[in-house]
This record gives sequence, structure tokens and C-alpha cells, in this order.
Amino acid sequence: MVTAMLFAGGVGRRMKSTDMPKQFLKVAGKPIIIRTMEHFAKHSEVDDIVIACKEDWIDYLNELIEKFNVKKVRAVIPGGETGYESIHNGVVETAKVAKNPDDIILICDGVRPMLSEKLISNCIELTRKYGTAVPVTPSIDSLLYSEDGEICKKSYKRSSMYITQAPQGYTMERILWAHSEAEKRGITNPVSSSELFIELGEEVRLFIGERTNIKVTTPEDMDTLRASFFYKHFRMFAEEELGREE
Repeated sequence: MVTAMLFAGGVGRRMKSTDMPKQFLKVAGKPIIIRTMEHFAKHSEVDDIVIACKEDWIDYLNELIEKFNVKKVRAVIPGGETGYESIHNGVVETAKVAKNPDDIILICDGVRPMLSEKLISNCIELTRKYGTAVPVTPSIDSLLYSEDGEICKKSYKRSSMYITQAPQGYTMERILWAHSEAEKRGITNPVSSSELFIELGEEVRLFIGERTNIKVTTPEDMDTLRASFFYKHFRMFAEEELGREE
């Protein structure tokens, strides 16, 4: 089986939204978290959806799931104090049903409303083949390293640098092992599941993702997202008008 595990336990400080976590902000009439969930709900290979949510927003999320009739949601559980703790809670919840070591978990932040069916399919296919699958995009910018943000004495070769995306795919056997090892070794807050594996000395399999698969983190990301949906709806309207004229 394939379970999509979304984590949405943060408050989005970089978004500068004072009254609502960023995952619940609306774009073209729908909250971002709902748009992200719908991509997995509509995918033929995804069986279940588990969401680790900021605890005091769980009731609201359940109301949204019912309002927008999102299918395949098996559980909405409390997130943790960090992204990793939220992922861990979701992995534990997923393991209650995904008993086969080869079952797949797709770990994704709840603020990726531009996911494509193809990206999800590729992630599932490569996870089945390799046990891990992490979408990335090649860096298009030069990269400099600085401890303080003021002085730099080191740069990185751009052609070797990649930006991680989500969903990241893992077999249940691999992800459960990684979380067990993290506890044994005192690893408490890796930035992502792929970085957890690397910190444990393991390799992860990369594949090329999509630049349109943005993670909504800042107000500028919201501007990009809204512009994309505006363009999409404008283009559909224009095509319909042209069809009528013909």
C-alpha cells in the first residue's frame, strides 16, 4: 500500500501571518493544505492519507476535509514541536496500518499545492525500485558558504548542488529503521527525512523534480502561487471564449 503522510504542524513564521498558520491560507478559494491533499487523494496509486496537524487546528482541518470532500483521509493526528517530530508522529501512525516492509510512505509538507500527478507517480515507482526516492532540482544559482552572512571564503560547484523537494518516498522498512536509529543516536531535529538518512551515513536515491512544485514559505511564494492560479484560470477562460467565437 501507499500512504501519503503530510505534516502541517508549523505556524509559518516566515509567512508573517499573525492569525492563521500558512497551510490554511486560501488561494483561489481553497486552503493550501486542501489543495496539497487533493493531489494525493486523486492519485490512483495512493491508498491512504495521514496528516500530522498543529493540535489546536485539528478540528478546523477536519471541517475543511468534510467541506471539500477530500477522500482517502485515514487520520488527522497532532503534530510535534518541530517538523521532524510531526513527521515522526505521522510515521508511527502510518505504521499501524502499513505492516508490509515494502509498503510505501510519501512524506510531504502540507504546503505544496502545485504537485503534479507525474511527480507523485515517479516517486512511487522509484521508491519501489530503490527503497528511497527524493525529488530535487539542479541549482541554477551560484552558492557561497558563510558562517555569519557577512564574510565568505568558500563556494560550491553549482553543477553538484541540488535543491530538495517533496514528496520524499521511503519503504516502511527503511523509514522505521531511520527513526529508530535516530532515537538511539540522539538525532532530534534533522531538516528533512533525506537529511536524516544522510546523517545516519546512508544514501538516498535522487530524481529530477519540477520547479513549479514550490513550497509556500514566504509572502513572495504566496504571490507566485496566486499569480500561477490567476494565469491558469485566465487561460481557461480565454480558451473557452475563443471556442465560442469559432
